[in-house]
Amino acid sequence: MMTSIGKGALLFFGGVLFGTAGIKVLSSKDAKKAYTHCTAAALRAKDSVMKTVTKVQENAGDIYAEAKQINLEREGNEKPIELELEPEETVKTTEENEI
Repeated sequence: MMTSIGKGALLFFGGVLFGTAGIKVLSSKDAKKAYTHCTAAALRAKDSVMKTVTKVQENAGDIYAEAKQINLEREGNEKPIELELEPEETVKTTEENEI
């Protein structure tokens, strides 16, 4: 039967061994090549997204400009409504009548 100190020591050394092997694997030439390919793919994806965003912005600008033009044309076609008001009748107050 293993004591708790023995279990702790075994876990510690297992972690050190696993960590050392992990570092070796992660710093190998094959791993670096894989990291480079992943980074290149991420950059291509970023470029694709930026192209799409640019197209959407251009389309939104076109839509906005056309909407403004439509509103300007509507304003030009609408005739202002002129109301003819009858002249106001002056109301005499009781004070004016007494004078």
